[in-house]
Amino acid sequence: MSRFPKKQKEHIGLSPFALVFQGQKKTDKILLRAIDFDLEDVQELEVTSPEQLLALKKSKKLTWLNIDGLDNVKLMENLATIFKIENNVLADVMNPAVRPKAQELDNGIFLTIKMFQYNDVDLTVENLSIIITDNTLISFQEQPGLVFEPIRERIRKHKTKIRTSGPDYLTFALLDVVVDNYIYILGILGEKIEGLEDSMTNDPNKELLENLNVYKRELNFLRKHIKPAKEMIMNLVKMESEYIHDENKIHFRELQDNINEASELSDSYREILYDQLNMYHSSMSTKLNDIMRILTVFSVIFIPLTFIVGVYGTNFENLPEVHWRHGYFLMWGVMLLTTISMLWFFKRKKWF
Repeated sequence: MSRFPKKQKEHIGLSPFALVFQGQKKTDKILLRAIDFDLEDVQELEVTSPEQLLALKKSKKLTWLNIDGLDNVKLMENLATIFKIENNVLADVMNPAVRPKAQELDNGIFLTIKMFQYNDVDLTVENLSIIITDNTLISFQEQPGLVFEPIRERIRKHKTKIRTSGPDYLTFALLDVVVDNYIYILGILGEKIEGLEDSMTNDPNKELLENLNVYKRELNFLRKHIKPAKEMIMNLVKMESEYIHDENKIHFRELQDNINEASELSDSYREILYDQLNMYHSSMSTKLNDIMRILTVFSVIFIPLTFIVGVYGTNFENLPEVHWRHGYFLMWGVMLLTTISMLWFFKRKKWF
């Protein structure tokens, strides 16, 4: 499956309010997990009916509703009705190819960003959408996953700021996990890129070139999504919204520092990678030049030897020296002396 989303022909010309799933990753079962909590109490439940959604909407506690799977149109319609979310926002949620952005709504904030997962073999991406309202945070993931499990553990076990600071701080916590994962994956990829330096000068080969091209492709894929994510977070920091409290703005500025670090890392590794590619091609050119130099030396040495052999290989009857008793050995002596003299001359000139 292509990691770069493709526009389907049947989706061209759709209304921006049409609730149509435009992704490729469908789920067998949509999973709705809710955590309803305050400083003293935490309740977790799997939502299976619109009545439960309505109860969560009326809850006085902070509610985090996480939805795994985007292809259930009926569910999106229920969310639109119960939480008063505009259809054009949910249409963006159902389009995983939507560009990362921060959008202020009449009754909240809508965010979307790309999440990465790396398993030492393959780098995958999925879309994360977040809707913030007064006391509710709704997050949408394409596929079930454990990427936010550390946040759930903090809510379950610790009576800390995350249980008292509202949906905006919870949003920061989720985005912080996403951006930290950027830095973590870039670090792994960077170690592999830096580990190629020794092979670059000692043994440049086809396998090394293949690795360089793989790492270049992965890095470009990361950069394609990190740059818009950086823009989204910068817009979020600048946003003057009642749904982002003043005491939590400092955390979003920290998030901006982290995404800047990820962006700078991607730029640095990109420069290192291109330097290594240039070094590889230079090493191969040097290696080829060395081979051509040696072949040229041998070719030049054999030119006078071929001349001597050619002269005495002619069929003239009265060829001088042909009838000398020691002529054959004299010819070999001249040939060896010529070879040694030329090798000494080439060595003196440092031609090899």
